[in-house]
Amino acid sequence: MANQKEPLVTHIFTADPSAHVFDGKLYVYPSHDLAHDGEDNDEGDEYQMEDYHVLSMDSLDAPCVDNGEALHMKDVPWVSKQMWAPDCAFKDGKYYLYFPARDKEGNFRIGVAISDNPAGPFKPEDNYIQGTFSIDPAVLVDDDEESYIYFGGLWGGQLEKWVTGSFNPDGAEPKEEGAHEVRPRVAKLNKDMISLAEEPREIVILDENGNELLASDEDRRYFEGPWMHKYNGKYYYSYSTGTTHYLVYAIGDSPYGPFTYQGRILEPVIGWTTHHSIVEYNGKWYLFYHDSEMSNGVNHRRCVKFRELKYNPDGTIICMKPYED
Repeated sequence: MANQKEPLVTHIFTADPSAHVFDGKLYVYPSHDLAHDGEDNDEGDEYQMEDYHVLSMDSLDAPCVDNGEALHMKDVPWVSKQMWAPDCAFKDGKYYLYFPARDKEGNFRIGVAISDNPAGPFKPEDNYIQGTFSIDPAVLVDDDEESYIYFGGLWGGQLEKWVTGSFNPDGAEPKEEGAHEVRPRVAKLNKDMISLAEEPREIVILDENGNELLASDEDRRYFEGPWMHKYNGKYYYSYSTGTTHYLVYAIGDSPYGPFTYQGRILEPVIGWTTHHSIVEYNGKWYLFYHDSEMSNGVNHRRCVKFRELKYNPDGTIICMKPYED
């Protein structure tokens, strides 16, 4: 098996990997960090990404191939800048690349581009998906062929500015005692995979006592980077805590939730951000993630890695330390 502690590729900086198995082959859809000397701040201005490259591996022992530029922001009419973490889904013979970017007004929206090939190139729709906002789309095509899009990220991702249902430039995380977390969103997609079938719903994450996680609970509350996978019939909703740098997860019986918090998946990595995906391949499960080890800790110059993920007999995930076996 490939050395799990080494970056998948080193010729470019990659982050936010969404991994999938298509036709028996592993495909990874990362964001593409561009080196620059701009400001590093809480609004994410350091992440000046402009395009996507699709990575692929014939097996876990095979070299990782960069399939070249799959989509560039210059080809997307509604985008002004910052094409961040994407995901890809397959349905009815087509591959759909979902991506967040700032529109011409500077607000993050989620767009979609389509291809006949999992490696692209992808042709974008002329406009973003109506009803979407914020960042970090992740799409689940469920066993019944219904599809759901999960999204939302705080601070630079603007999720806290949408709590009323419309954009409030002064929106912020609640500070009052006992306030629940800013809830991420989920919506069913239409059969066409390029439009929402409903208004986005808020996702509720509960603690072990059935109480909603609080905004002040930074070790467990949602920040960004959602991912959904199923294991033994249960829905596993995983995400980043942001400020405390953990990957954590919660389990539910429905793609809409509610989800009950279970614990950590990965301890903090080198660098500020944590963003991941979880995929089954040849009967084993794998966590794809990123860190800033290749750039000696520079936040916006990251590299994608992976390692095997294991479950306890009760279905809980065994927490991993990123620099230990």
